[in-house]
Amino acid sequence: MRDAAAQRKIIHVDCDCFYAAVETRDDPRLRGRPVAVGGDPNRRGVIATCNYEARRFGVHSAMASSQALRLCPELVILPPQFDKYRRVSASIQQIFRRYTAHIEPLSLDEAFLDVSDSPHCDNSATRIAEAIRAAVRSEIGITVSAGVAPNKFLAKIASDWRKPDGLFVIRPEQVAEFVRALPVKRLHGVGRVTAGKLEALGVKTCADLQAISRLALSQSFGSFGERLYHLARGEDERSVQSSRRRKSVSVEETYSQDLPTLRHWQDQLPDLLERLRRRMAQLDTGYLVQGLTAKIRYTDFSQATCDGPGEKLEDAAFAELLEALWQRRSEPARLVGIGVRLRDMTAPQQPDLFEEERRQALARQRESL
Repeated sequence: MRDAAAQRKIIHVDCDCFYAAVETRDDPRLRGRPVAVGGDPNRRGVIATCNYEARRFGVHSAMASSQALRLCPELVILPPQFDKYRRVSASIQQIFRRYTAHIEPLSLDEAFLDVSDSPHCDNSATRIAEAIRAAVRSEIGITVSAGVAPNKFLAKIASDWRKPDGLFVIRPEQVAEFVRALPVKRLHGVGRVTAGKLEALGVKTCADLQAISRLALSQSFGSFGERLYHLARGEDERSVQSSRRRKSVSVEETYSQDLPTLRHWQDQLPDLLERLRRRMAQLDTGYLVQGLTAKIRYTDFSQATCDGPGEKLEDAAFAELLEALWQRRSEPARLVGIGVRLRDMTAPQQPDLFEEERRQALARQRESL
């Protein structure tokens, strides 16, 4: 009997410029024009997404809206309407459900689908992907790109291969050849720092990476070295998780003027904490806070985070995290964020918490909200 992972047929569906595409769909006057969704350029807003017409001018997500307008004076920047985007996303997921119940949403605009056992389209993952793309175009009015592959890692890479409005398929027998030519910077988790370390080792493609032993990768990259070893060979055993649960909740705010001192950072905590408590109150009772985090984005758009222990949402705990960030880099900030790391207590019994301890921990947390 073949290994279950070897039989997988995974589709990764990614909406093209989702927020901007929805806005353009709803206002035909925007068609053919550079469009972005983001914050007010006069209030230090940031671009959330933009269409391809805007990208030709160098505009991209996470860019300051004011800078985007300098690059593209004709750019139309629209405020986000997340309730509308959520409704559109839900409609797209209804299309997915026609073909499989095994769906793992990654965000409002992308998801993994496992169609290994789907009876539709003669169990052809390629034909299912084509049918989904056609349905989204005709029923929703936007385009999506899709990647088909034997695992999640390759499916996600494939969906980006022919964007926008494209479909790319990596068949099992094509994996070895495809991966060998793949640049290592396309591997999930390889950012600028890791890519620089790999390049220093003479590694630019997965073929180069395959020449390095597992031991050497572990010595150079720690636990991520093992992951690199498998990704370089196109191996990914992760299954599509249909019932994903939250791992964190956070809130943040970009300010119209820089916050120059630690005191100014910490002065934002009451408002941020109130928003965080409201978000936590919307969760079901199956979550336990198992740690706190704070985030700062500096005026050069670089950012830093600091994690710490804690169960309660209190000013003092987050103030300490912000102080630790200030000690690392004492510079003005344009954004402050706080959040919590969550533990899913509805998951199978965990060995370090017995039932009574779980009950008491959840009770303490509810009292602190």
